Amino acid sequence: MQLPPRLTPDAALFLDFDGTLVAIADTPEAVEVPTALVPLLHDLHGLLGGALAVVSGRQIDVLDRFLAPLRLPAAGEHGVQRRSAEGHIDEQRAPDLTLILESANELARVHEGLLVERKHAAVALHYRMAPQLEAVCRDAMARAINGQPQFELLHGKFVFEVKPAGVNKGTAITAFMREEPFAGRVPVFAGDDTTDETGFAIVQPLGGVAIKVGSGPSQALHRLDSPRAVYEWLVQARDLLAEPRKNAS
Repeated sequence: MQLPPRLTPDAALFLDFDGTLVAIADTPEAVEVPTALVPLLHDLHGLLGGALAVVSGRQIDVLDRFLAPLRLPAAGEHGVQRRSAEGHIDEQRAPDLTLILESANELARVHEGLLVERKHAAVALHYRMAPQLEAVCRDAMARAINGQPQFELLHGKFVFEVKPAGVNKGTAITAFMREEPFAGRVPVFAGDDTTDETGFAIVQPLGGVAIKVGSGPSQALHRLDSPRAVYEWLVQARDLLAEPRKNAS
């Protein structure tokens, strides 16, 4: 793998949140957003003509809270929710998660260190504070969806998540690329987790750039070491994109 190339004015930039824009914390609510990140994203959004979107496993309203006052185009819950550049939100109807939520909560009651996160259309079981329970968590969540093809089980970094089948970050990026201001641009997607691989699989065949953040195998052809490296790359991109405008003035 190699470092990503310079971001060009015709790019459509897609960014994962946890592990890419911000460092992963012990719990989802404990992440810290660097002070300079929000104004940086604001500047890049303008310099790219609005073609910047956050593509995350988080819910869109949670992303908005962390990135306030920005309300960027966004895909939440791995594509279950999507907000266009015009602000229109498409959201898949929430399935019945009762039994899955009960299974996850029961496991968390028995084992210390597990955290259950209920989303709009998904249930995530985090085991970052109890990594020895990976197999237990996997087996319990797999049993909970056994015989229910409308669900699929995602394995991310210290988390197993049950979500609707058939939607992912790749389908979300594809939808964005059909709309203005993303259409006709070169897609660039940065993400750190196995759940980002569906996005990498979309952008590279389109002649775009896939950037794996951190360690681990990936089909992405480019890599940055950490969220800090992503931030520095974005700062450089902003400064280079802004240069022609400064010269013109």
